[in-house]
Amino acid sequence: MDPESFLDIANQVIKLKMFPYFDIAHSLLCALSVKEDLGAGAHAFSRKHPLACWLSTMLVIFAGGMVAAALLGEPVLGPLKNTPQLLVATACWYVVFYTPFDIGYKVSKFLPVKLVASAMKEVYRAKKVHDGVVHAAKLYPNAYIIMIVIGTIKGNGAGFTKLLERLIRGAWTPTAMEFMQPSFYTKASVVASIIFVLDKKTDWISAPHALVYFGIVIFLVYFKLSSLLLGIHDPFVPFENLMCAFLFGGIWDSLAKLFGKGQVKEEASKDAKKAN
Repeated sequence: MDPESFLDIANQVIKLKMFPYFDIAHSLLCALSVKEDLGAGAHAFSRKHPLACWLSTMLVIFAGGMVAAALLGEPVLGPLKNTPQLLVATACWYVVFYTPFDIGYKVSKFLPVKLVASAMKEVYRAKKVHDGVVHAAKLYPNAYIIMIVIGTIKGNGAGFTKLLERLIRGAWTPTAMEFMQPSFYTKASVVASIIFVLDKKTDWISAPHALVYFGIVIFLVYFKLSSLLLGIHDPFVPFENLMCAFLFGGIWDSLAKLFGKGQVKEEASKDAKKAN
């Protein structure tokens, strides 16, 4: 492709308006995740506890903005001030949980529909990460770690509120901590935030900003579709294993075990000789 044409496409992507279509995709997939997390009891729970069901779904949908606002000392409920966006989120929740014969849920789960919605959600995620980094940079111009944290939270806030979201539904799962088992979306949001910070605050990246943004979008969309179609759920795992082996004691623990076994064998042979 002609570089100028590619740059034009990148400029168009960065100017995309998220409302309403990308918000619909995001809200629909968030409602799906809540229903799937409820499992077999989703139908009964939604009928018996509609308020708790709605609150937990809204928390998942607006988690990034609410958690980021809390960390930055802004009104936590600020993300809910956009009434049209809140209505779209509520409509998606209703479609997933309450349409007759569960047709809304079945259509949303239909693979072609889910592929399109997932791709749109990743474009939405890239936008949220970028906006989080930019917003944090305005408040704390030299605090790179704050920019990365806010970008990550904006990109996958639902992962960090899972404990509270389940608690609203009456389920206490203290092990569901994103810090203990970060998902691919959190890791991808961290990487995207770092790249946006480097692009905004340093001269390390010489490419136009639109191309950097477009590259992040392609990265997120590609791996999301790969997880749905090819079962590739976390491409970071091999790098994490390598890093843990070299930087976080993996090699030294293995050597310690190896030498420890050798010492045990030597002591066992000495004891056997003494017994003879």
